[in-house]
This record gives sequence, C-alpha cells and structure tokens, in this order.
Amino acid sequence: MTEHRKIQVSEMIAHTAAEFIERESNRQSLITITRADVSTDFKKASIFFTVFPESEEAHAIEFMKRNRKNFREYFKKHARMKTLPRFDFEIDTGEKHRLHVDTISKNT
Repeated sequence: MTEHRKIQVSEMIAHTAAEFIERESNRQSLITITRADVSTDFKKASIFFTVFPESEEAHAIEFMKRNRKNFREYFKKHARMKTLPRFDFEIDTGEKHRLHVDTISKNT
C-alpha cells in the first residue's frame, strides 16, 4: 500500500461523505466535511467535519453517529473498495482553530 493510495481513499471517503450529508441533512445547520483519514490497513476511517452555527454541533454529532450505518450502505453503493472501513465522525477541531486564528488576524 502506498501513501498515494491512502490519500486517494481518504479523498474518496471525504467526497462520498459530503454527498451523503448533502442528501440526508435536515439543513438546520451547515455541516461541512473537511477531510477523512483512513488507517494504513483501510479498516478504520475517521471523517472530520465542521458545523455552522457552532451551537448546533451537539445535534450534528448526534445526527452523524445515528446515520453511520446509513452512510456505510451509501458508501458501499457509491464507492469501490474491497473491504469497507469502520467509519467514525468527529468535529474537526483543527479547522475550528484555524478559522478562529483567521478571524483574529483579520481584526488586527
């Protein structure tokens, strides 16, 4: 397995997750898939996202966790992989911090 393949799979997972969210979200908040990380053995994948407004994060996490099985089925139909990874969804705290720093930088 090459690093290139790992990057390709991570990007495919992120893209497919974004499509799924666009179709399934109730639009109460804006959920944006920022990236996905897949383990070297392709058995686990973490999908990172941000939520706007931030006050809706708890609801968004609940929604994502509740729809994990539905996403797995969607992924199975829309992506080609021999073995499907176990998916987990997480708030992208790194992206939140970057946006905060950008805001502070613009205000100075």
